Amino acid sequence: MKWKEESQRKQYGRALVELGKERGDVVVLDADLSSSTRTAEFAAAFPERFFNCGIAEQNMMDTAAGLASSGKTVFVSTFAVFGTGRCYDQIRQSIAYPNLNVKIVASHAGITVGGDGASHQIVEDIALLRVLPNMQVIVPADSPETFKVVKHIAKTKGPCYVRIGRADVPTITDEATQFDINKAPVLRDGKDVTLIGCGIMVSKCLEASEELTKHGIDARVVNLHTIKPIDEKTIVKAARETGGVVTAEEHSVMMGMGSAVAMALVENFHVPMKRVGIPDVFGESGGCDELMAKYGLTVDNIVEAAHDVLKRKK
Repeated sequence: MKWKEESQRKQYGRALVELGKERGDVVVLDADLSSSTRTAEFAAAFPERFFNCGIAEQNMMDTAAGLASSGKTVFVSTFAVFGTGRCYDQIRQSIAYPNLNVKIVASHAGITVGGDGASHQIVEDIALLRVLPNMQVIVPADSPETFKVVKHIAKTKGPCYVRIGRADVPTITDEATQFDINKAPVLRDGKDVTLIGCGIMVSKCLEASEELTKHGIDARVVNLHTIKPIDEKTIVKAARETGGVVTAEEHSVMMGMGSAVAMALVENFHVPMKRVGIPDVFGESGGCDELMAKYGLTVDNIVEAAHDVLKRKK
């Protein structure tokens, strides 16, 4: 199965420029990485509403909080490893606690950063931010969905974390595809097992579903683009109707999307489940595809997990 691959960051930059034209309250902050995060496009169009805070992410978050408390809708960007872990205290105390209108859109998340190695490959950011009260956590599946997410969160009040990657990702949605933060779309129906993915792993779930069809297995595919608030209704319905669940994410299996799904199921409907994700380890330097294979984030890994779930169903 072949899809066109596109940059999520490019669509983020495009969405910001559109927002800037539509609304005078939108301001953008970056930590000296605007050419990489694509906030440079907003800076060129609206220089008076763009602030390069330098390599001072903690200060940037507090500045964002101040602007938000003054009535601005603030978008803050840097690499995910710097925009979550380095300034967690400022996000917690200055943004989440007072429930301010700050949108953290962080790029270069996960191991697909590649050659930059473990120091830049944050695989625990979903875990860090989904436990914060008031914080919404969104992981768009592709480029068109990224554009829709950015436009959506600009209309909603309160803090939000949007996780996007460095690498181009397969385009599995289009401009007509609806985005609803409260609804995880079912991309493919199936009765034997459910594959739930987020981010780059959604396309791999679709590929795994195709592969499982060759073995007579009918796999449902769900795009869980929003980790918080999580769509428990769709998850539980899929578990009841298929009897087994596999989750797939480019994040640590410790307290990521898979853990959020497991929590929803353990409280509502128990079924065999398997999490595909990065083990409890740090990443390392390497090519994107090499790292995805080494850490078990492939179509084959999802297929194997589905077979394991099916065996336990019996």
